[in-house]
Amino acid sequence: MLCGIYAISDTTLTPYPTLENALIQAIKGGITLFQLRDKNTQDSALASLCTPLMQLCQKHNISFLLNDRIDLAISLQAQGLHIGKKEDNTPYSKDELKKIRSKFNGILGVSCYGDLNLAKNAALAGADYIAFGACFPSHTKPNAKTISLDIFTQAQSLGLPICAIGGIQKDNIARIKDAQMVACIRSIWQGDITQNVKNLMQAWRREKCT
Repeated sequence: MLCGIYAISDTTLTPYPTLENALIQAIKGGITLFQLRDKNTQDSALASLCTPLMQLCQKHNISFLLNDRIDLAISLQAQGLHIGKKEDNTPYSKDELKKIRSKFNGILGVSCYGDLNLAKNAALAGADYIAFGACFPSHTKPNAKTISLDIFTQAQSLGLPICAIGGIQKDNIARIKDAQMVACIRSIWQGDITQNVKNLMQAWRREKCT
């Protein structure tokens, strides 16, 4: 389901010894998607960590996505893959996205920051959803530029589900319009995880995904 509250892991807030239990609490709260985001662990070590998390998500009908690990997502036959920029910090071109799409059959999400042209390229390359952000100042990426929220309305013509990300919490989530998914990190994992997710859903005032 490409809609609802999208939880993204954090190696500091959700260390691996506690991540599975934290994910269970988030699922109880009502998340519909989970992304494993880890910029440092080698693929060989990360593969074994993915298996129980993938199984947990499958059991509860939660979409499991890997962040930026293209080869690993392919080898594990992960349900989803989310990609941002390349190692040189430049966006993927349309042709590069098409190449990834041809190798990976699962859900493909692409970060488009605040750039509608990147979103158009992603749509043409076969992405399943696009993400825009940072919507608000973010502790996770303090140097990320904040975007105009008008882009969510402008991107409706692309006909793809849209994800909002960056600094989203219960006090500002209601400002997110025309997005099917809201991705959160700190506002989920700090404190009472289950209640945090419920608070986000209530503040967003969106109907539950079906």
